[in-house]
Amino acid sequence: MSTPLYQLKAEFFKTLGHPARIRVLELLSDREHAVSEMLPEVGIESANLSQQLAVLRRAGLVTTRKEGSAVYYSLTSPHVAELLTVARTILTRVLTGQAELLNDLRSPGESTSA
Repeated sequence: MSTPLYQLKAEFFKTLGHPARIRVLELLSDREHAVSEMLPEVGIESANLSQQLAVLRRAGLVTTRKEGSAVYYSLTSPHVAELLTVARTILTRVLTGQAELLNDLRSPGESTSA
């Protein structure tokens, strides 16, 4: 029996469930990067970055090419960048709604206490 699609989706989103992996994907949304370029941008230890990149590579989200001693990473599909853009849009709407609710709560209006 094959794995249900919803389970595969859950595994996919688990792969995205680390801030360093999201940051790497954001960086790669613009262009390919060498590991050395990503280190200061991601802000984690080299060994940890390597682990996170390996997770993304195993998931098929990034690919590598070697040039001399440098390893360059890039996205395997522009859809990954699109997914990050959609996530940003959703978060913007959610946070805007929360800010509006907070403003409503702060505004002197009708009191609910007796």
